[in-house]
Amino acid sequence: MTKILILYYSMYGHIESLAKAVAEGARGVANTEVTLKRVPELMSEEAARKAGAKVDQAAPLANVDELSGYDAIIFGTPTRFGNMCAQMRNFLDQTGRLWQEGGLIGKVGSVFTSTATQHGGQETTITSFHTTLLHHGMVIVGVPYSCVQIGNMGEISGGSPYGAGTLAGGDGHRQPSENELTIARFQGAHVADVARKLSA
Repeated sequence: MTKILILYYSMYGHIESLAKAVAEGARGVANTEVTLKRVPELMSEEAARKAGAKVDQAAPLANVDELSGYDAIIFGTPTRFGNMCAQMRNFLDQTGRLWQEGGLIGKVGSVFTSTATQHGGQETTITSFHTTLLHHGMVIVGVPYSCVQIGNMGEISGGSPYGAGTLAGGDGHRQPSENELTIARFQGAHVADVARKLSA
């Protein structure tokens, strides 16, 4: 079995929705086992509730020690000023021992994101995230143009060759579109297929 971890942080539920679509795509690849987990919240529950955060997410929390047990990790993070969110950064900053041991060398890494606006940093968030994955020796996989939805000019849509994405709107009212969810499913399937070939 090819083991895929979808590891994400979702404050308002947009990344959680994309994560479920990524998982759906990955599960469509034969002999693939998919696990969804979250990184821990840094805010208190009271502060998160005041900020309108979605605090009832079902995915369990991940721990750093388990990461090397997967063939691929697909990371989901909202954008914070063109970079990953603090919760994801904090989690990754705890992977020093894993880096020393080479625990992620040769594993597949991929990233998806959410921004408030159309030009809110989707690509910079993902490409800056890649730096950490490269330091770990991971094999980066994005979304090739065989996924025709990333070239959709008929509507405003997130997603790029770097990874799936969604546009949440300034107040978070917009939910992922079907085009964006399709890109996320494609990403999950593509990563699972590449990981299956590499692990073989």
